[in-house]
Amino acid sequence: MPPTPRTSRHQPRPTPPQRTLGSAIGCVGTGLHTGARAALTLRPAPIDHGVVFKREDVAGAAAIRAGVDAVADTTRCTQLAGADGTRVGTVEHLLAALAAWGIDNVEIAVDGPEIPAMDGSAKPFFFLLGSAGIVAQDAPRRVLKVLRPVHVRDGERTATLRPHAGFAVDMAIDFAHPRVGRQRLALEVDAVSFPEELAGARTFGFADDVESLRARGLARGGSLANAVVVGAAGVLNPEGLRWPDEFVRHKALDAVGDLYLAGAIAGRFEGRGSGHHLHVALLRRLLRERDAWRRVPAAALAADEPAELARLGAD
Repeated sequence: MPPTPRTSRHQPRPTPPQRTLGSAIGCVGTGLHTGARAALTLRPAPIDHGVVFKREDVAGAAAIRAGVDAVADTTRCTQLAGADGTRVGTVEHLLAALAAWGIDNVEIAVDGPEIPAMDGSAKPFFFLLGSAGIVAQDAPRRVLKVLRPVHVRDGERTATLRPHAGFAVDMAIDFAHPRVGRQRLALEVDAVSFPEELAGARTFGFADDVESLRARGLARGGSLANAVVVGAAGVLNPEGLRWPDEFVRHKALDAVGDLYLAGAIAGRFEGRGSGHHLHVALLRRLLRERDAWRRVPAAALAADEPAELARLGAD
């Protein structure tokens, strides 16, 4: 029997295609912060369309393309705005599910100011996307490859992106409340690990903060049905936690969603007490520093040589 030929790492590799949904699918729920009831519909979109939000309750509203430049606010959630100022809030959990499925092109229609909270996690969105079906498109997928470390700081809180062949998150938190305390999670994120380790992690808050948040127009739709609430004696939700470290898992989930504002990333994210503000600040710094990243075909992620990146069409 002849020997099996060895595959050279310099041979061309097929580039994974862009992806969209197989069919439209939707749900109805209440916004975590606004308390507004809204219907959400996810629709297939053509090649190079990107992730685009549409406020169907606002006549003539401009489309809102998911991207760092569209971020209008990061107070307790990530909020995007279109060219005409129309906004849509709490997009991070849905974006995280899109990132995990590797969906590049989708139209997200919502008839309210905020994406429904559902159960406070990304699990319902991951399920919806899978139920709609994932369809490969006839165009190559490109990925933002991190070439060198980029770092931002806000006091003791930090966020960093480092070179990495895949996409990984390493999140650590430290809260004074003894039920939360210090927690850390490091994970390679993909369509297998995401539903098992991150998707079901719910947003959380502290009972002592509820009144002040609502006075500021936040958490008006929050309840034990869509958030983990921590009181003086511990977790108030009758069913308890889904993981002992559900808190840090949700923070990692938020990071996955926020980072998808730059599209698919090949890099390792490290957060130390980071939140939406730092995640967006990190992406803005990364994109400003043009020697720190490069868009490459997904097939080039294992290639380190500049010549091979060039041959595969890096820009």
